[in-house]
Amino acid sequence: MKYKCQVCGYVYNPEVGNPGNGISPGTAFADLPDDWVCPVCGATKDEFKPEV
Repeated sequence: MKYKCQVCGYVYNPEVGNPGNGISPGTAFADLPDDWVCPVCGATKDEFKPEV
């Protein structure tokens, strides 16, 4: 499932991960570190909602 930042619209796709920030492809959103932030705007994980 993809998660969308409610602040800027960035979509975290677990199939892609976030390699620029050390997150390997295949990393589920729930498995992201608690201190992970949106790579675009810096929003925290609680600003993300599942994309429908």
